[in-house]
Amino acid sequence: MNKFIFVSGGVCSSLGKGVAASSLGALLEGRGLNVRMVKCDPYINVDAGTMSPYQHGEVYVTDDGAETDLDLGNYARFTSGPLSMANSITTGQVYRSVIQKEREGRYLGRCVQVIPHITDEIKSRIKAVAREDGDTDVVIVEIGGTVGDIESIPFLETARQMIREEGRLNAISVHLTLIPEVAGGELKTKPTQHSVKAMQEQGIQPDILICRAPVMLDEATCRKIALFTNMENDSVFTSYDINTTIYEVPLIFFEQKLDQIVLKKLGVESRHANLKPWYTMMDKFAARRGRVRIGIVGKYMDLHDSYKSVYEALFHAGLETGVEVELVKIDSARVEEADDAAGVLGPQGEGVDGVLVPGGFGERGINGMVRAAAWARENGIPYFGICLGMQIMVIEWGRSVLGWEDANSTEFKQDTKHPVISLLEEQVDVKNYGGTMRLGKSETVAEPGSRIMAAYGEKNIFERHRHRYEFSNNYRKEMTDSGLSLTAFTADRSLVECVEWPGHPWGLGVQFHPEFKSKPTAASPLFRDFIAAVRDRRA
Repeated sequence: MNKFIFVSGGVCSSLGKGVAASSLGALLEGRGLNVRMVKCDPYINVDAGTMSPYQHGEVYVTDDGAETDLDLGNYARFTSGPLSMANSITTGQVYRSVIQKEREGRYLGRCVQVIPHITDEIKSRIKAVAREDGDTDVVIVEIGGTVGDIESIPFLETARQMIREEGRLNAISVHLTLIPEVAGGELKTKPTQHSVKAMQEQGIQPDILICRAPVMLDEATCRKIALFTNMENDSVFTSYDINTTIYEVPLIFFEQKLDQIVLKKLGVESRHANLKPWYTMMDKFAARRGRVRIGIVGKYMDLHDSYKSVYEALFHAGLETGVEVELVKIDSARVEEADDAAGVLGPQGEGVDGVLVPGGFGERGINGMVRAAAWARENGIPYFGICLGMQIMVIEWGRSVLGWEDANSTEFKQDTKHPVISLLEEQVDVKNYGGTMRLGKSETVAEPGSRIMAAYGEKNIFERHRHRYEFSNNYRKEMTDSGLSLTAFTADRSLVECVEWPGHPWGLGVQFHPEFKSKPTAASPLFRDFIAAVRDRRA
């Protein structure tokens, strides 16, 4: 069977539509259904690859190298269905495809219009995800933006058409709205009423209403909302503020019987729910003892979503190791401008127990990251470098240990005498920076006896990449002769994938992005071991 659930949002953005859609997916998987997630993004960019992290948050990378919206990261953390380029649909992709077909004459001279040509293209992409795996039961389609946005209209129109064409037992609408609280603690339902009215003007009567509210809505309020929005009384649910973790949301929805009502509306026989992994995860959350402070020394610290997967992976590692992980966000420019790194990172500053340098692009703040790495190495502070963070380890080693004061990456200084990090040879002449990087899943082979092999428990590792620059092979001998451990390579050993500090409590950097595969029910091995090392050192 192919069932479709369209998840939309109203009143305002950032209500947690992605978390709600992912939580519903987790519940349906708990009922034994095979679920696939799709994100429809109204922006005209072809993908998120060239967007600023300050504007759009992190870029989430799939196995096949698609650069997607961060909501796909939520899907990956909450559900187990495969994610690929097909699971991310943007206005840019749709229009590019339609225009290309028009140029090729495939519309036989017809006037190309939003309806039916654009909506048909969107429909074909959604249905392709449903057909990709013959075992797919339900496709959950999250429509980005807010009802009323001009950019979202083609996607909402597509949802309207599919609900009509597939039938009410095969396609339903789930709408997320806001219930604000005004002075005196009164909850106001009028914005939700207007949001549903806007959906009805688009030709869609929501089947399920999820109300984002500060507290659980009482029965009387739910009945009032149902009455004024043409909903059934049992179809109004609450996504209320919690002080635990977003990973409790599936359990909150389960207690309200959201999954049961969804299955009923889709005509699917209710099945036994197995949510043991989620309850076990919450038990681990409650059992945490002690706290570790991790300094994230990066470039895009003003927006939390810029390093969303990194922060989530640290949280997952805390669950696995039994400690609370406190995130200390440090703009690398602060470290660069300080008299010394200890003034920012040490006891007289932030007093961090571990340092993590994540990925990034551009020269700003790089010297601050190098100083942070040197401070961690010299003081035996656990350090974890991801992508750029690994390259920083190499640059710092070249400067501090080998005495090459100008050791650098050609990304930051083209004419450096010691380019210990350099551009991939095949991309030297690339001018179009969209989709030109080393992207997606590839194999890494770990060296016996290394920390990376101990973490994964095997030598063949498959993780995802997103970068252009690499450890320069011209410096392998000098780096290893001076003591730096190169502990993982590509399968053909042509590229360095991991470096480790010898004789250090835990100093490790990888060229790939392990955060993308971390889940609350299965922490990334490297993040887990990093936090364990921080915990043990603090103890």
